[in-house]
Amino acid sequence: MPVAPEETIAALACWQGLPNIEPLGGGLSNRSFKVTDASGVYVARLGQDFPFHHVSRRREVAASRAAHAIGLAPRVAHAGPGVLVLDFIDGRTLTAGDLRGRAGELGATLKHMHPALARGIRGEVSAFWVFHVIRDYLDALRRHSADLDRESLLSRTDALERAQRPLPIVFGHHDLLPANWIDDGKRLWLIDWEYAGFGSPMFDLANLADNSGFDPGEEQELLASYFGRPPEDDLCRAFAAMKVASALREALWARVSQIHLDAPGADYAAYARACFTKFETTHAAYAASHEPAE
Repeated sequence: MPVAPEETIAALACWQGLPNIEPLGGGLSNRSFKVTDASGVYVARLGQDFPFHHVSRRREVAASRAAHAIGLAPRVAHAGPGVLVLDFIDGRTLTAGDLRGRAGELGATLKHMHPALARGIRGEVSAFWVFHVIRDYLDALRRHSADLDRESLLSRTDALERAQRPLPIVFGHHDLLPANWIDDGKRLWLIDWEYAGFGSPMFDLANLADNSGFDPGEEQELLASYFGRPPEDDLCRAFAAMKVASALREALWARVSQIHLDAPGADYAAYARACFTKFETTHAAYAASHEPAE
């Protein structure tokens, strides 16, 4: 019989005394639990490697430790096969509404984070290029999603990639959903580093703006805060194209998850439909403003 997740967590050697284990809600791919023992309060995350999503738990641990070293992520208390135990952050998980109005602060956070992580990360790491991820997802979905117009999506992906401009390689998070930010009343924390790796800073910026629903003024504030100057037209175009790529990646992520994952309470089909609607809306706005320049 399968071992219950609570039994797996309770059997870890890192606890002092008998741990109290409570399930935490949220999460589309991993299961998380709040664990209290004689030494403190922790979060235990259960999750295997997901090669279909390019996720390696060994690399996630390395990224989590590097992020903690620069004061951005909670401490890794224990790491083992399929389980990651982190210090519990007593704070509020944020929503898109919470992040709106904080574009300048978040841009400054990413500006510090990206080079600091690139200098501090050690061990085996990932690379992240969203256009590769999209093409790989589309290939994986070839036999499972006959309704997808793969050729159209590939063509649009190529055009979005051509709109990018050269930027320094940094170490990014690449999954800046509002729920991955925690506010403890004094500062922001960033969690869930499973997609972290070397890549373009433009993806984190666009992914953050897309997931948070920033308006054009907030997007300009985000870019100015990160780059230290008002963004030029070609930078704005690259950012807008990357927002579309971010939306498409999330939609395809949901489709691939339908095939491989079965997280309790997760409705991947409904999530995919919502994400594709968002992608088409975002792409239409981009095309209206930027595609005539090609």
